[in-house]
Amino acid sequence: MKTKLFTLSFCLFIIANIAAQVEQVYQAPEFFDDWNQPTPWPERIMLNMGEDPATSFGVTWRTDTSIETGFVEYAVATAAPKFWRTKTTQKAITSTHDFSKVKSAGIKANYHTASITNLQPNTLYAYRVGDGKHWSEWIQYKTASDQPEAFSFLYVGDAQNYVMELWSRLIRQGYSKAPDSRFVIHAGDLVNDAHSDREWEEWFSAGGWIHSMLPSIAVPGNHEYEETQEGGEQVLSVQWNPQFNLPLNGPKGLEETVYYIDYQGVRFIALNSMGRYDKTLLKAQIDWLEKILKNNPNKWTIATYHHPVFSASQGRDNKDWREILKPIFSKYNVDLALQGHDHSYVRGRTTPKEYNLTSGLNKKDQTGTVYVVSVSGGKMYKLKPQRWNNYEAELQREAENTQLFQVISVDGDKLSYQSYTATGELYDAFDLVKNQGAPNTFIEKNYLATSARYHNNTISYYDKLPAEIEADILKKYKGYKINKVSAGLNDNKELMYNVEIENQKQELDLKLDKNGKILEEKVDD
Repeated sequence: MKTKLFTLSFCLFIIANIAAQVEQVYQAPEFFDDWNQPTPWPERIMLNMGEDPATSFGVTWRTDTSIETGFVEYAVATAAPKFWRTKTTQKAITSTHDFSKVKSAGIKANYHTASITNLQPNTLYAYRVGDGKHWSEWIQYKTASDQPEAFSFLYVGDAQNYVMELWSRLIRQGYSKAPDSRFVIHAGDLVNDAHSDREWEEWFSAGGWIHSMLPSIAVPGNHEYEETQEGGEQVLSVQWNPQFNLPLNGPKGLEETVYYIDYQGVRFIALNSMGRYDKTLLKAQIDWLEKILKNNPNKWTIATYHHPVFSASQGRDNKDWREILKPIFSKYNVDLALQGHDHSYVRGRTTPKEYNLTSGLNKKDQTGTVYVVSVSGGKMYKLKPQRWNNYEAELQREAENTQLFQVISVDGDKLSYQSYTATGELYDAFDLVKNQGAPNTFIEKNYLATSARYHNNTISYYDKLPAEIEADILKKYKGYKINKVSAGLNDNKELMYNVEIENQKQELDLKLDKNGKILEEKVDD
């Protein structure tokens, strides 16, 4: 009898779990209205490198408007707890920003900015920020060497969505994997809604003290811009300039979105791919780019920007951007291009502008610029069916439905690249080796990595309609196919479905209740 009861109970447990899985819906966090309100205490402490990272750094932070003065205290860090006896105090520039009338911003706050100069190269400093009463903790940061020396850094693509929930684990895993990294490259779309103060709060909270210890090289993506009105001018996030203190060595009109930093033998170039929509700004940016590539004393050159030269995902191609950048990168032997935007992963390379076989290298081992597209946040797209077939480049590694971060190391004539999943598995790897008078040697190392990941062999990113509702939709919309389903809850916490369907002419977005009744239909623009 006990066996029968156990068997019945076990069966009911399995049935209940299967039923629960069918309508399992993600419970997104709800944030209180005052969650992101500033206080007198220093918050959103953001560290950036100065134009000369060996002798300077920049820092910004935010408070409420009651704090009218800010200071940075800094000293060479030692193991003695009272290292601060040798500190220097510098007053910050404080400015009030009233974003209360800006859509989704709604905050009035004081931002404090300081540029610290005349530091010693290759030296560990400790700094803190505050107003004389409210102070942050002491935070340590090491300046760059003024000579080419080995170092590593992190690179991440779009954080953008589910930042607090999912990007947090990614950036923390990145720091855990490579704690000696000297800075982080963010290839655009740090948030989804350009001016949303709540989303910026998520980004700062998710990264926590990493933002104040590892400087950021950040470029804006399309989601850091928003139209002023329907079809109007694209405006940069109102928070961008106040919360970053980036080099001002770029072209006029693109301040703190286009710049370069020379770091221990590498020239890092930050570009604004949104700037290509303004002809005047585009010309200024490209003229500037050619100038700093032509006059480049560094052994290595790495560029970062948002929109890929060689796109990865369905429905995406930036032909105009490719026709501008690819010839310039080939002409000046740019080694590596770090990109975002496509919410998938691809890595490939171009043919060098000329082969040199006198060095004994095989033709297949020589490479031009290596291009990478990566995603770090929780929003995922499908790879395009034809991949790079129509591009003058070779695609060598790809992934879908996978959060990734990259650790890149430079040591003399060798650059080593490793891409890791959010759970710490090696996903991709290669080395580049500099050759005197010849193109770089490319060494493939992804044979060391885990197997390829796609939508069809990972936990599904997309939800699925019940069979009877799916059949009804396809019957009503003949000639269409279901492209994407997202299950969610309405205001009454009842199950609903957002469904994207398409035919050869158009895409439609449908909103259904739990029984499949169509509540809304609109054309996807």
